[in-house]
Amino acid sequence: SYSLAGKVIWGSYEVTSVPCFVGTKEAAFIYAVTSAGLVHAVTRSCSAGNVTECSCDASLRHGGSASEGWHWGGCSDDIHYGMAFSRKFLDVPIKNLTGKSESGLAAMNLHNNEAGRQAVVKLMSVDCRCHGVSGSCAVKTCWKTMSSFEKIGRFLKDKYENSIQISDKLKKKLRRKEKSQRKIPIGKEDLLYVNKSPNYCVEDQNLGIAGTQGRECNRTSEGPDGCNLLCCGRGYNTHVVRHVERCECKFIWCCYVRCRRCETMTDVHTCK
Repeated sequence: SYSLAGKVIWGSYEVTSVPCFVGTKEAAFIYAVTSAGLVHAVTRSCSAGNVTECSCDASLRHGGSASEGWHWGGCSDDIHYGMAFSRKFLDVPIKNLTGKSESGLAAMNLHNNEAGRQAVVKLMSVDCRCHGVSGSCAVKTCWKTMSSFEKIGRFLKDKYENSIQISDKLKKKLRRKEKSQRKIPIGKEDLLYVNKSPNYCVEDQNLGIAGTQGRECNRTSEGPDGCNLLCCGRGYNTHVVRHVERCECKFIWCCYVRCRRCETMTDVHTCK
């Protein structure tokens, strides 16, 4: 790996580190998912043999439980190299930029970086393959593997929904904003934020928020694209859009294509 103009070129990956001290719960999620993604990508490339600096996790070889009929083998994901690479790449710029890690925002971002990495570790699983005569499972070879990044993302999304607001005045350690809850410990996998999120529903050019007015939405969806959620309770407008396209095309021998001209009418819903 080597650095170039604020970027790190690692194997076939190019990753740009841009510390962003916004301090909201959305920033917390971005830091965590970026850190987790870097661990996941680097570790996966190590296991695939695409990088000379790392490979599989050899520390598990020749271990296991002979009495239970299984042993470690295969190619376990070397999560340790991925974790170390992520810490070096993402944490060091934050410390260098602030000159210290004792400020509230810097400590928050460093914690959220580590929370993303810990999510990858927590969700690692053990896969096994059976060996034996006639398809029996007399002996199993097992190895450790990372979960899919989709599963890791869902885990971090849940942590985002339950993120914890902390005080921006850092003393000896990170503290919850609410004084009545300060005795409740902060977990290493919890996502932390300092500042409350702005109103993303309303346009704010100073903050770079586009708002949702005029956004197309799905009237029947209960998800994030649904009109109820996307329009922030303001309601939506419905208008009919006419689509004209070629249809029922047939090849005529020889040598052209004959099509009909079809028109469809579609309801389009946009946020008020």
